[in-house]
Amino acid sequence: MTNPFYFGVIRGTQQQLKAAGYTQLLVDTEESDELEDGTLQGLRRSFDGAILAASRLTDRRLTALAAEIPVVAVNRQTRGVANVFIDTPNGVEQAVGHLADDEPFPDPAALLITPDHYVTRTLHSLGVPLRALGLAKNGVPSPASGRAIWRTLCENWEAFLGTPVRFWFESEFSEVFGLTEHPSAANADALYDQLAEMISSPAFRPRALFDRFRIAVLATTDDPADDLEAHARLAADPGFTGRVVPTFRADRYMHPDEPGRAGRLDRLAAASGTDTGSYAGLLAALRARRAAFAAAGGTATDTGVIDAGSEPLTKTAAERIHRSALAGALDPADAVAYRRNLLYRLAEMSAEDGLVMQLHPGVHRNHHRPTFDQYGPDTGHDLHAVTAFTEPLTPILRDFGTNPTFRLVLFTVDETAFSREIAPLAGFYPSVYAGAPWWFLDTPAAILRYRRAITDSAGVAKTSGFIDDTRAFCSIPTRHDMSRRVDAAFLASLVVSHQLGGGGCFWGCWAVGG
Repeated sequence: MTNPFYFGVIRGTQQQLKAAGYTQLLVDTEESDELEDGTLQGLRRSFDGAILAASRLTDRRLTALAAEIPVVAVNRQTRGVANVFIDTPNGVEQAVGHLADDEPFPDPAALLITPDHYVTRTLHSLGVPLRALGLAKNGVPSPASGRAIWRTLCENWEAFLGTPVRFWFESEFSEVFGLTEHPSAANADALYDQLAEMISSPAFRPRALFDRFRIAVLATTDDPADDLEAHARLAADPGFTGRVVPTFRADRYMHPDEPGRAGRLDRLAAASGTDTGSYAGLLAALRARRAAFAAAGGTATDTGVIDAGSEPLTKTAAERIHRSALAGALDPADAVAYRRNLLYRLAEMSAEDGLVMQLHPGVHRNHHRPTFDQYGPDTGHDLHAVTAFTEPLTPILRDFGTNPTFRLVLFTVDETAFSREIAPLAGFYPSVYAGAPWWFLDTPAAILRYRRAITDSAGVAKTSGFIDDTRAFCSIPTRHDMSRRVDAAFLASLVVSHQLGGGGCFWGCWAVGG
């Protein structure tokens, strides 16, 4: 968990239990399922109930435990077990809620440093603990103040020399906040005070910045079970002139071996009004929620998987795996087959309803297990994996590659795939587009390499627009500016080398920049 209020929840729980005549005993099981199970067994006769935070127990074991004693699972949904979410599964929906509520940003570090894994991973690579950058460890909030976190950034400012993060920061400091000094240990407090004063003013609230950045449309990625309430509030608010639309992301339903799956299926069932206890029911629920996303203005889906395998299963085989997973008896090979089958089914749905399918394969999530156990996901330790597209996507492209309704945008962090696989695919299939450089590759040098690798085979028209992929709201305009400059420079180089006429250059700038 990474919730800054978690310590307060522990204290509140203790007060409520004391008032009811109980004593609270805290036990750290170090994110180990064996240690957690052993502790519960050892203390079984000594306690009246258990509150399990970030439990590593399987759904089957957790359900069995709940049948023996009162159990509350924190940040975990398992069928038949009471639960409470401190870190809600609809975090992105809440982020949209911040825009709807238009509350001031809390402090400079919370706005610019702690949520930005581009920043925290660079500082972590120098030995700065993530806890010192505001991330909660083992559910306990970081003791570091916003000012202390800002000082850490300033003291290590030279670590960002030559990185795009420094370019983004310098552009934000100058163009968004009007700062004229480079950060350093000497001026850290003075800069912090300037920033804190600015972000407390109405001119730096979320909506004011949204308008100032001239954002026409902001697309979020959302779980199919999200109610999209904040999106609806923004759409109905006459005082908000921009557009915020949802993007359908069903990753959490593709892995039948992940803990908490039964609870997630229950939540999806409640959102869709469809029983998800069967495979057929899951597909029906996903289709229903896709329609709801489209009605809320959504135009695309997003899917992240370790590989692009897409071999479909028969309905009978998929149903068997679905039910086996819910029963807690799943073969690892079946889990892989189920995931690949669902990727095919999501493509099939896009061919039916026209939602653009964005595919982001080839990321090794949570590479450093100790960091994941202590700080949770999306904290800087997701890394590249070698990625193939041509062979794994054969089933999808065989059946939908020339379907006029189907559009597939392929992204990668393995840039060797640009010219080897993505460009040739986009150069033949009408449905395939080359996704913009993303994540580790959204840098000036990598964007230029992308253009040179893709354009010969696919041209400019078969590429997607720049993707922000950022939690750092104030970096949105500078990231787009960087991308436009690199794209313009690339097109200009084609003009200088007589590969493109001047008129074509103007058209190309419009095509890549909108």
